[in-house]
Amino acid sequence: MKYPSLALAITAALPTLTPQLAFAQEKSELEIIEVRGVRQKLEQAGRLKDVIQKTEVLDQAMIDNKNALSLAEAIQDEPGVRVSNECSMCGVKRVMLNGMKGEHTTILVDDLPTHTLISGFYAVDAIATTGVDRIEIARGAGASLIAPEAIGGTINIITKDAYENTATFDYALGSHDFTAFKGSATGISEDGKTGITLIAQYDKQDQEDHDSNGVSEAPFQENQSYTARISQDLNDYHNVQVRVSKVNSEVFGGPVIGKLTNSIGAALSGFDGIDSGQLFTDNDVRKAFIGKPWETTEWIKTSRDEAYVKWLTEQNNDLSSEFAVSWAKHEQDSFYEGIDYYADNEMMYLRAKFDYFLNDKHFLSFGIDSRQEEMRSDTKALSGVDAYISDSFDYKTYGFFFQDMWTPNDDLEIALALRLDKVEADFIDPQKPGTEIEETILAPRLDIRFFHSQALTSRLSAGRGYRAPLSFFETDHGILDAELGYQIDVQELERSMSFNYSLSFEGEALTATLSAATSQVEHLAELSETEGGVPVLTQLDKKARVTTLDLVGGYQLTDRLLVNLSLERFIYDDAFKSSYAIAPIEDRIGMDLNWQRNALEVNFSTTWFGSRDLRDYGYMGNNVLNNPATAKPLDAGSFSISNIKLKYRLTAHAALYAGVSNLFEYTQIDEGDTPLFFDASGGYDVAYIYGPLHGREFYAGLEIKL
Repeated sequence: MKYPSLALAITAALPTLTPQLAFAQEKSELEIIEVRGVRQKLEQAGRLKDVIQKTEVLDQAMIDNKNALSLAEAIQDEPGVRVSNECSMCGVKRVMLNGMKGEHTTILVDDLPTHTLISGFYAVDAIATTGVDRIEIARGAGASLIAPEAIGGTINIITKDAYENTATFDYALGSHDFTAFKGSATGISEDGKTGITLIAQYDKQDQEDHDSNGVSEAPFQENQSYTARISQDLNDYHNVQVRVSKVNSEVFGGPVIGKLTNSIGAALSGFDGIDSGQLFTDNDVRKAFIGKPWETTEWIKTSRDEAYVKWLTEQNNDLSSEFAVSWAKHEQDSFYEGIDYYADNEMMYLRAKFDYFLNDKHFLSFGIDSRQEEMRSDTKALSGVDAYISDSFDYKTYGFFFQDMWTPNDDLEIALALRLDKVEADFIDPQKPGTEIEETILAPRLDIRFFHSQALTSRLSAGRGYRAPLSFFETDHGILDAELGYQIDVQELERSMSFNYSLSFEGEALTATLSAATSQVEHLAELSETEGGVPVLTQLDKKARVTTLDLVGGYQLTDRLLVNLSLERFIYDDAFKSSYAIAPIEDRIGMDLNWQRNALEVNFSTTWFGSRDLRDYGYMGNNVLNNPATAKPLDAGSFSISNIKLKYRLTAHAALYAGVSNLFEYTQIDEGDTPLFFDASGGYDVAYIYGPLHGREFYAGLEIKL
């Protein structure tokens, strides 16, 4: 297996990369050299944080307890977070915050945008957790001073810093051909000025076909990720950071390999453009697939390159600055049941930010930024369809931001922020002349934190966000019709106002937070149809609103046992419900138990999901072609998912672990309902999803830390 071997070689070769990096181990004790330069001084002063609003943090221990290999797995079912699986074939994931849609979430890396507008749909499962120090989740519009398009909120992935000389290796195997390799290393120079972090991860998972009809409900997926990050203190006042990353992902869903096709290549090369006429025995999606493999094949190959450069300076005790450039290139090559689609999406982001300590009561942050993004797509299958409009676009923003962090007294902090942005969004297809969106918009934000006592704290946030709806993947695979084509009717920015309040208690054994949030969006993107039935990306005339309520608490029951509990309620109005392709969650209760004794650690989690009426979200369809008597169920019952992981530390440097995901193997397929269906017009689709599609998974692994 070449990818794990390469990753291991990178990790093992770290000591030889430069004479300045020293991996000294004397008498079995690893030497620890901590970097203390301008970067750390700025972090300790809080000058790299833009907000004071409530931010949930997942550290490395919490990520490991979940055995999470990807960002999607790490944040799944965290308070206010839902990772929605929106296609049983291609496995597209959407990260939803506070009940908002997936495209309303902005993913940052080390406080910088490094993801393009279309990268939030595919390869979210390929965002590796190896080498991640923590994940910060900030919910609500205007959650970040630097990301006003984050209508739902931001997810900030913080890369592990090189504070010491370390190396880690993790190898795991499991059911469904699950394989995972994780390797990382950090090293610092003898003078403490240079730090380097190297990260590699490989993982794969096979298809799952729970009803044995030859069509998978969960796709094959293979991911590789490689990252290098260098931090260099030039002197006591200047620090430069450089990070580069390469991510590859391949997803294949539909015909089960080894049963209906010999390989991915065989399924793709078998395309002849001639429909078989009948896909399933007796035209029943619950029975054996008898069509051609390509007729259910969905294949997506993704390549993403990321890079950023940061220059941090401290001019004097009162003024510091950050100059940053980030770049990302996202390429997608794909095949959707006979329709090819290629996209090349490139983004460049620039920022100059200044922090000024005016006096004991006012701390100012201000600066300018710019985002330039270009996406070019191509499809041969739709090139001759008159109704098809390409979704190729140019997107540009130019912004100025200002924030005053005002501390009138020891108990009260107030952050007043304002962004002024010029936004241009242009679909470049000849059928779309002119620039669709050209606006100047103000995005204000208010954050307040009040300390009622040493243990009790209130936070209130209000902010505006905006976003340009530019991708047809927001409309549930509107491209998948070679005869009808696809249309785009977008003329306005989505605009939102969001309000969040939380009350937190922090005691010696008990911590708890009660939160309430509401967001209203105008010009929300939705999937509609022309009079001729052509899918069209358009926008709602009505304003749409979603409200969330949650209570999260943790209690140290004994020295060995920690209990966490969360209760959540999501309330969507009719306009918001009409925009969803997949029914979101409405009620959720989660419980986590962490028990430790000597060398053994046990983590158990269970999450309950409330019932839903699928009629509210436009669900309809039949199991048998043109037979309403076989209509799909419209009442989704409640269910729960449980996971367990055991870890035993053999030595100070080695540990064995094993676990089971979806312990009681609940899937909607095992309950009798496949995600496959025929719609009222006789069309075949694969997204009748309201419950889990992945079954039980066993895994075991070895972890080594040096």
